[in-house]
Amino acid sequence: MELITVNNSSNQIIEPHSIVETVNRNFIEANTKAVTLQHLKEDCTIPVYAKDNESTISHFEFIDKTIEIVNQLFPEVQAKQPAIRVSHIIKGRIPSAIGKPAKELLEHEKTLYYERCAFVIEIPSVNKKVNGNELSLSIGGVRAYNQENLYSRKNLEKFKLFIGFQNKVCTNMCISTDGFSNEIRIASIEALTNKAGELFSAYNMQKQLDVMESMANFSLNEEQFAHFIGKIKMYQHLNKNEQKWLFPIGISDSQLSHVVKDYYRCPNFGKNEDGSINLWNLYNLFTEANKSSYIDSNLERNVKAYELINNLTNSIKNQESNYLLPSI
Repeated sequence: MELITVNNSSNQIIEPHSIVETVNRNFIEANTKAVTLQHLKEDCTIPVYAKDNESTISHFEFIDKTIEIVNQLFPEVQAKQPAIRVSHIIKGRIPSAIGKPAKELLEHEKTLYYERCAFVIEIPSVNKKVNGNELSLSIGGVRAYNQENLYSRKNLEKFKLFIGFQNKVCTNMCISTDGFSNEIRIASIEALTNKAGELFSAYNMQKQLDVMESMANFSLNEEQFAHFIGKIKMYQHLNKNEQKWLFPIGISDSQLSHVVKDYYRCPNFGKNEDGSINLWNLYNLFTEANKSSYIDSNLERNVKAYELINNLTNSIKNQESNYLLPSI
């Protein structure tokens, strides 16, 4: 993958050792909060495997190693400090505080770690304009301890990694199929280098840009949009045998309602005056709604949104039948 430096941007400054409060919109919402890399390093305990007391690879190690890999593979570009979101805090206490009322605990007697962690490293010097929106190259990942069997012995640990774009209008993540891996399994953090290298080298940046650019060339009118939404709602209640013959759709019922609401109200990606909406705007309504997904399912749903709208684009372009569209 060739990276071309377009312009330079100053590093994002994050106050160390603290929870971050920011007015910027986040790449994921749900029940997450922002933390610093130093907070993960200095304030959080590291879970172990119950049967052999072997340490897991921590969130800090995962993010820190990814930063190192980005600097090694792309030395000519300038990356920001990672934006980190965590959820599902696991609290504990040191042995000497056993039996002590919670309200009387001193800070040094408390322990914590986060079950789930997501991060994005933005590379603002690699940016493109797609359909009037500025996109910047971004690399990130997810670690979710709930997807590990911590009651067993230490084994290969699972990580998710992606390379794609972030829409600067709304911080929506744009991730394609070949820019995402949800099955990176490693025994040590050093093994992440090879896995990340394989993913990044296989990623076709220009192909994704071309696909997203083409989305704006095709639109749904109001009736087609209503049919599309209705079919998705019906899809969720089909039995598994019926669903497997159709294109997979990764969106919850509440997120679908969010898409409909923003179809009417979103100032950037909502409908036109005649009720029509182009597929680029529809794609961004989906990625915006996806921000309410939990960390452990966010990336998969983001990729499915990309695949879904690309599937619609191809169906309209080639005049092919599609479950989600009225008969052509």
